Amino acid sequence: MSDKKHFISIWFFIGVLLAVYGVLIFGAGVWELFNPTPSQVIMRHLHAGIWWGLLLAAIGAFYCVKFRPGKE
Repeated sequence: MSDKKHFISIWFFIGVLLAVYGVLIFGAGVWELFNPTPSQVIMRHLHAGIWWGLLLAAIGAFYCVKFRPGKE
């Protein structure tokens, strides 16, 4: 019988946090794409919220897979 304790890496939780923020930012970017605000934002046509949300979600997913609990 083994008394070895298994700890969950902090990087897993950081990955979850990045993935959640990425999905939220992506959702806000898509919402703004279909419901534009009347403000004068420079370079709005680049849709930074969509790209930034996708990047954060991808990095978060990478950390969640790489540091998932139970992986030995």
